[in-house]
Amino acid sequence: MSMLKVVEVLAESEKSFEDAAQTAVTKASESVRNIKSIYINEMNASVENNRIVSYRVSAKISFLLEDQPAGG
Repeated sequence: MSMLKVVEVLAESEKSFEDAAQTAVTKASESVRNIKSIYINEMNASVENNRIVSYRVSAKISFLLEDQPAGG
């Protein structure tokens, strides 16, 4: 049986929500291996002068624990 662990992260991008999600995965992968999925809890944006200036996501990233078979 495979065991996954979940970490909650916050990420931001000036481009899009999708880019913010990718930033979350990219940064998490610097200290976590075997990332399997990302679940977006919440999305919000900052607005200045009637324009969106940054996109933010709150996300849960799941990863396979070490010494676990990949197929489960």
